[in-house]
Amino acid sequence: MESSNEIKKGVEIWGGVECTVNRVGDVFFDQIKKSGHHSRIEDLDLFAELGITSIRYPVLWERVAPDGLENPDWRWSDRFLGRLRELDIRPIAGLLHHGSGPLETSLVDPDFPEKLAEFARMVAERYPWIEAYTPVNEPLTTARFSGLYGFWYPHAKDNQTFARAMLNQCRATVLAMRAIRRINPQAKLIQTEDLGKTYSTPKLKYQAKFENERRWLTFDLLCGRVGSKHPMRKFLQRCAGIEDSELDWFLENSCPPDIIGFNYYLTSERFLDENIKNYAGYPIGGNKRHRYVDVEAVRVDLDSPNGLKVLMREAWERYKLPLAITEAHLGCTREEQLRWLLEIWETANELKGEGVDLRAVTAWSLLGSYDWNSLLTTFQNHYEPGVFDIRGGHPRPTALTKLLKNIAREQKFEHPAIEGLGWWKRRSRFIVRPDQAAQSTTEKAPDKRIYQTAESSTKPLLITGATGTLGRAFARICHIRGLSCRLLSRREMDITNKESVERAIAKYNPWAIINTAGYVRVDQAERESELCFRENTQGAVTLAGICERNAVSYLTFSSDLVFDGDKQKPYVERDFTNPLNIYGQSKAAAEKQTLEINPNALIVRTAAFFSPWDEFNFLSVALGKILSGDTFKAADDNFISPTYLPDLVNACLDILIDGERGLWHLANQGSLTWADFARQAASLSGLKPSFIIGCSTEELNLAAPRPVYSTLGSERGILLPSLDNALNRFTSLYRAKL
Repeated sequence: MESSNEIKKGVEIWGGVECTVNRVGDVFFDQIKKSGHHSRIEDLDLFAELGITSIRYPVLWERVAPDGLENPDWRWSDRFLGRLRELDIRPIAGLLHHGSGPLETSLVDPDFPEKLAEFARMVAERYPWIEAYTPVNEPLTTARFSGLYGFWYPHAKDNQTFARAMLNQCRATVLAMRAIRRINPQAKLIQTEDLGKTYSTPKLKYQAKFENERRWLTFDLLCGRVGSKHPMRKFLQRCAGIEDSELDWFLENSCPPDIIGFNYYLTSERFLDENIKNYAGYPIGGNKRHRYVDVEAVRVDLDSPNGLKVLMREAWERYKLPLAITEAHLGCTREEQLRWLLEIWETANELKGEGVDLRAVTAWSLLGSYDWNSLLTTFQNHYEPGVFDIRGGHPRPTALTKLLKNIAREQKFEHPAIEGLGWWKRRSRFIVRPDQAAQSTTEKAPDKRIYQTAESSTKPLLITGATGTLGRAFARICHIRGLSCRLLSRREMDITNKESVERAIAKYNPWAIINTAGYVRVDQAERESELCFRENTQGAVTLAGICERNAVSYLTFSSDLVFDGDKQKPYVERDFTNPLNIYGQSKAAAEKQTLEINPNALIVRTAAFFSPWDEFNFLSVALGKILSGDTFKAADDNFISPTYLPDLVNACLDILIDGERGLWHLANQGSLTWADFARQAASLSGLKPSFIIGCSTEELNLAAPRPVYSTLGSERGILLPSLDNALNRFTSLYRAKL
């Protein structure tokens, strides 16, 4: 594959916003409202700054005319499309995006095609300057999810509903383009579909063959290819009850796309295996002949040629029509998102250079998306960032923003974090043992190798605090994420000694330093203030200054104990600090001096770690006491923000890669007392919460005063999941160890 610095010219960069309006029962889920884009026209100016030439953009039936075509509301579309026109960004107007129309209709309504065509006519009349349309996004995928798997309305699981939904959407596309072209004869059809392919064991070859014939159905229907000898024709007739005349209509009314748009995800390629025992934790499906699992092909060591380049060339050879990659997204860590988009961009340019008419790669989704982890069947606010992260209430540029700007302007993009292979290319991705259940990438069993620091030509992260909980967690997760790092002890780099730090930087040439070292004994600090300030303030500031002089990114940590507790609502980054104890004072001083000497430093305030890997954190000690039959005393009068260490570390790495600076608050969303924290964990672990004895902080006879309220909120972005979510994951692992 070509280096990103040597990419051939010719492929455009498009953008897209996740705009699904799908229906579950009688509830509609609107991604545009969920992301807040509905109320933020200024987002469009941010998109223009990326350098994109076109954008897949919603003019959706359900949004414009939810109460019928006789009562359209064009106000939002007028305003936002008008701004796109001013910015000279070409909209590719989407009329139906995984939807089924307003309540009055559905994918199996006999009049559905004509109704969508009428809406298309209205759109074209109102916006005659729009040049490109996708009347229906991913007809085959939508038909499968709505008619075959039961996820979306009308929630059917039969061939008849699938086929009816499929034909209705494709017929609607033909009629919609016909209506649009009566008004604008030059209008282009950019038809999208998932670039899926199925592989299998020899026994299930027949099922894979069927699915691979079916995967082309959207384009074969539109291109008038489903004739008497088409492999899907008999299925549509015999198994789905489709009449000859309905299929022949497409032969007589073909509407080949001007550009075939493929959406490609790591889940697009599937593998079928009847050896169910090898896939513990995966759902079991099947057909009337065999039971089998359907897993991501990337999890299997395939012999068959696969991947984006192979599939796009297959599409080119089949249709010889212009192609585009119309969705390219990975819900993963930041460096993996960068690796994925850059890999797709480079592959597209390779194909272009080899003679494939590949027009564009689409960054999807610019504003991220919600709840696709459940295929939009449940609404749990599960957010996947895109080019921008909107969890702060406004779009925050991520590292993907710089990547897009650079490749749109034919400039090289460099970041040490993206060196190496994405997880989809590492052998660790394979499912190899019958007892290997799916695990979170941040919650795998301990691996001693993560603490080794093998030499690498890649600029590493330097992590201080080799013996501490936080430092070891960073090393562990860097290993999982494929990030080169060195975990250093005080002997290898004394952060309070300038010469020691300078030597380490000269030796390892890091791109960033993560400072997890420091004095952590809050009560003992009242007697050892000089030592506490030396470790927490002097050390942090020494690193800050040297990182600034050497152009090395710098992340260090502070605490909720910099606040006095008088606020009684969550503290945000700009709130005034007034620590009550020596430890808090050392952290507040470190914050102030660090930002004075290094304005580019990133300082994360956090609180009350709990971790699946550390036996000495508060929760592990409390649950261990209960398990042994003892009671455990905890304060019931001060409120905190417990923070799940895997969530904290992953979020810190993401924003460090993004180039964030200044103060950030990172804690799981929630507030409770230490005693309630322990009770909740005990209950979820199947232990007796009554063994937690609540008391006042005063009764604990702690040397250092604590704020009665130190809950952390944020104005910059709520990047960590809820505390309930984190506790469920923590206790699930805890129970597994019992």
